[in-house]
Amino acid sequence: MNITCTEKSVVLITGASSGIGAAVTAMLAPTHRLAIVGRRAEKLGAIARATGATALVADITDAAECERVVAETIREYGRLDGLVLNAGISRAAPLADTSIDDWELVLRTNLTSAFLVAKAAIPHLLKTNGAIVSVSSLSALRVGPGLAAYSASKAGLVLMTQAIARDYGPKGLRANVVCPGWIRTEMSEMEMSEYSEATGIDKEALFKKGVEHVPARRVAQPEEAAAPIVFLLSPQASYVNGAVVSVDGGAAMVDVGTLVFG
Repeated sequence: MNITCTEKSVVLITGASSGIGAAVTAMLAPTHRLAIVGRRAEKLGAIARATGATALVADITDAAECERVVAETIREYGRLDGLVLNAGISRAAPLADTSIDDWELVLRTNLTSAFLVAKAAIPHLLKTNGAIVSVSSLSALRVGPGLAAYSASKAGLVLMTQAIARDYGPKGLRANVVCPGWIRTEMSEMEMSEYSEATGIDKEALFKKGVEHVPARRVAQPEEAAAPIVFLLSPQASYVNGAVVSVDGGAAMVDVGTLVFG
């Protein structure tokens, strides 16, 4: 059986110091033992104190750090049942204006770090018939302006996760993807603030404009993206493998060519 909802189950969550990662931590805390990873010690520590999770401060763009956080999780808890790959950053610019440094930083943070953590974790997850959930983005499925590096990294994460599902599914390991749309996170707040400053348009008006063609007509809260992740880790999703779940209020299904009709 895959990950069980008991206190014996152990989940490692990257990018857990805010947003979706923090929301997943809060949802799992009552029934799971958690190791949470982030770069910001103060924020990560506050979440750990509130949830009982083990805080592992690390920069997972470094291969040795990725191996360390998995090793410390095993040392602390003796097993690993679930892995949430949630770390991510964005650098917005059209491709010709994207520096090689920004390109490599986004790819390394969003994709290579997931590869490195998963590589270290998979031998332990195989022992427990565990589950991986990768947090990609609607930008992996639909292209927005200035998102060449971000979209490439998130699209790569989708296919990498499906490759894991294909290779290790016969051995009992599941791997799935969620692709959030507009979620009210620290990163989205920062992006909107920067765009607001550049354009002089009120931030809240920008958020509203960003979802004007989304069927749900609103921005989601982190908990709404966290809930599908928790489900995909659970026994209820035991036959879900290699799935790509859009958590976007219906944005991915909209035909942009028909927007003129309302």
